[in-house]
Amino acid sequence: MEIEITNKKENTLLKRTEVYFQISHPKEKTPKRDAVKGKLAEALKMKRELVVVDYMKTEYGMPLTTGYAKAYKTAEDLKKVERQHIQKRNALLKEKKEEGGE
Repeated sequence: MEIEITNKKENTLLKRTEVYFQISHPKEKTPKRDAVKGKLAEALKMKRELVVVDYMKTEYGMPLTTGYAKAYKTAEDLKKVERQHIQKRNALLKEKKEEGGE
């Protein structure tokens, strides 16, 4: 799996770096979100916990995945700005279990 950052933009208002990426994965299945977060964190020289993969899209039959991710300056900034379902998808927010159910 090789990752290439195709576009990188600093968003100073939201205190994050926004990146569009492309992953080449010949003879492999579509990479998991966690593996992509690790590779992006390496490429951006940031902590893995501060990287959020917003979406990934693989064309049918092609070993090429494109996507969009955001890397925040601090965990506090991430939690303030990022939507809850994206935090859950990136395993940053624990789901609350219902109490008192029958």
